[in-house]
Amino acid sequence: MNKNTYKNDKEMSISEHLHELRQRVLITLLLFGISTLSSFCLLKKLTLFLQYPAHGVKFLQLAPGEYFFVSVKIAFYTGTLLSLPIAIYQIIMFILPGLTGTEATVIVPSLLGSICLFFGGILFGYTVLAPAALTFFISYGADIIEPIWSFEQYFDFILLLLISTGLAFQVPIIQILLGYLNIVSSKQMISAWKYIIVIATILGAVLTPSTDPFTQILMSFAILTLYFSGIGILIILKK
Repeated sequence: MNKNTYKNDKEMSISEHLHELRQRVLITLLLFGISTLSSFCLLKKLTLFLQYPAHGVKFLQLAPGEYFFVSVKIAFYTGTLLSLPIAIYQIIMFILPGLTGTEATVIVPSLLGSICLFFGGILFGYTVLAPAALTFFISYGADIIEPIWSFEQYFDFILLLLISTGLAFQVPIIQILLGYLNIVSSKQMISAWKYIIVIATILGAVLTPSTDPFTQILMSFAILTLYFSGIGILIILKK
């Protein structure tokens, strides 16, 4: 056995590994179910929370059962987000005994950093991008047309915006992994800054569901900030 490997005192058989995996999956599913049911109980507050960035807009139910099906989606996605940290923890605890010391110092912080950045991206999307995009849509033509929206379409818009922002915030994690594996160095990343600006601009347009340029610029700026933050971490790690 490798001395640098995080293992238990005795080797586990395949059946024991499968039993452990089954337990961890069941724990994750149980917590997901509890989170989802709890979200149903808090559905009114969650709905008002999602509506908040669109202050001043009236929402309509344009089809029978529209709000019911949206409620199911709200509870499902909220339950998924709330159980996500537990799922990541279960993954870490399952794979940790089989990792060497070097692998553990890379994989474990990367998984933890990934979940933190994902929720940070959601927070950024909710507090910065969503209000900016919605303010543009609400104010544009407000003196001619009263903003009355379908809540289902609005929810799909907010969901796509928040998830896209959360995924965009994974940029530093990808950089750190590439640098730690010696695939791309920090110097090479710095030298490619011109191309990164173009890529960030494209990603800002693709990942942002709104069509207003201001929101796309904010997303592009956030991606660039994350990119150069990743370079800074690699410089600290001397990669």
